[in-house]
Amino acid sequence: MRRGKFMLAVSMVMVLLAGCGNSGNNAADKAPSGSAPAAASSAPAKTTGSKILNLGKDVELASMDSAIATDGLSFEVIADTIEGLYTVDEAGVPQLAMAEKADVSADGKTITFTIRDAKWSNGTPVTAHDFEFAWKRLVSPETASEYSFIMGVAGVKNADDIVAGKKGIDELGVKATDDKTLVVELDRPVAFFNSLMAFPPFYPINEAFYKEKGTEYALTADNLLANGPFKMDKWDVGGTTFSLVKNTDYYDAGSIKLDGLNYQVIKDTQQSILAYENGDLDYVQLSGEQISSYQDSPEYHSIVAGYLWYLSPNMKVKGLENVNLRKALSLAYDKQAIVEEILKDGSIAADFAVPTQLATGPDGKDFRETAGTYPTTNKEEAAKYWEQAKKELGVDSLKFELLFEDTESATLVAQFIQSEIESALPGITFELKSQPKKNRVELMQKGDYQIGLTRWGPDYADPMTYLDMWVTGSPNNYGFWSNPEYDALINSASKGDLASKPEERWEALKKAEGIVMDQAVIFPVYQKGNAVLIKPNVTGLEFHSVGVNVFYKHADKS
Repeated sequence: MRRGKFMLAVSMVMVLLAGCGNSGNNAADKAPSGSAPAAASSAPAKTTGSKILNLGKDVELASMDSAIATDGLSFEVIADTIEGLYTVDEAGVPQLAMAEKADVSADGKTITFTIRDAKWSNGTPVTAHDFEFAWKRLVSPETASEYSFIMGVAGVKNADDIVAGKKGIDELGVKATDDKTLVVELDRPVAFFNSLMAFPPFYPINEAFYKEKGTEYALTADNLLANGPFKMDKWDVGGTTFSLVKNTDYYDAGSIKLDGLNYQVIKDTQQSILAYENGDLDYVQLSGEQISSYQDSPEYHSIVAGYLWYLSPNMKVKGLENVNLRKALSLAYDKQAIVEEILKDGSIAADFAVPTQLATGPDGKDFRETAGTYPTTNKEEAAKYWEQAKKELGVDSLKFELLFEDTESATLVAQFIQSEIESALPGITFELKSQPKKNRVELMQKGDYQIGLTRWGPDYADPMTYLDMWVTGSPNNYGFWSNPEYDALINSASKGDLASKPEERWEALKKAEGIVMDQAVIFPVYQKGNAVLIKPNVTGLEFHSVGVNVFYKHADKS
């Protein structure tokens, strides 16, 4: 089993820890909005005589474009419908998918993939050209993908220079030499390359279909193609329901037991529970008081997740450029109370920037075991930092807007943090701003916010999946923090001298995290745990903490 992966084999009712995301993701617990959908009565109709898995989610499906998607639900549904060169098994170990063979050169820098016989849902074959087209589209400045950086993380030759506009996309180290052969050139061997190939940004796109659909590509069910276990049947962007059906053109369709997936977006968790109790949902997440009510149920499961929730201060906002103010804010709220009294779902208080059980180092130990320890909640120290900040800024009071998404848990956490900080740091006022997740992400990406409650899910099994977010100019560096020492350290550990020195690289990553924490670049809140209910007649769901969080390929419903 690979590092930092978690999976729930529902049929065995146990969580397997394995060790190897998105924004992200990019996945979250949300709070009720004023326009919450109707309760159980609005859930998808149950289909008699069919194996339809009914899933409750608390956010809308944001995107089905593998180059544009940034959040956990989008990645999940894209992975329902499309497979890349690799997929992962129930333990998180990469397995060949659209590639039936991979030949690696002696120096580890050239990989030749042989594409298996497979079809898209319109009957056309999946080819090596579909991968070349998709990868070049991802790094193209015209696409403006938030995930263009991931091609450089994978070590694909010239990727970073292309993203930076220094080279043309035809210089990317990927080439379809014929329909069946894809040659990938790397600028360095990457230990987690195979895992990355199971991540949606690396999935194929049929070029002819893409060009036929133009600006409508991936915006509705009719403008999507599938080569994976399921295909989109019904979807209206922004709607509260969407459904998938089994893809009979999938090369491994014989192993798919479900006839389809029905998704229902219900932001109010009480309404979700009602839908579950009424039999309209087979799977739903719990939060708050609901968890204690169901903990003794055989349908209750707790799953450790890789998501880190944190506050991101925008350092272009007056006051937040001051490190003492940032330290004051980061120490002023009770994280333990958040996980124990609000979330109650197995989440743990986060006093770190790199989560636990994410990745194992050259010493065979989890990163957190040997990385630094950092200050937790300390309101007395917070008050001292606030006094120092007031002197340096020449102010007695400050007002900030706290942006968060409109889910139940995010709302409760934001309200609690507001109360805690205003109480611990007299003179600081927080105004709350609730937005749908998509809007919240867009505002933060544009820098149009002051302090944002956000999260990041690991895309691959290495601390770099978090640490490279805070380099100067990173699209995920929402707070616009910049530190030359940090940039140099990350560059050396990712593609410089330290990249080929595992022990020294690992120590550099620990040092990098120390800089982030010492400078209060982010204010960590908690590492997510998921409390879920799953009907006893459902088996085979696979949960992972890295990359795509849920796979349904092996799911069944009796």
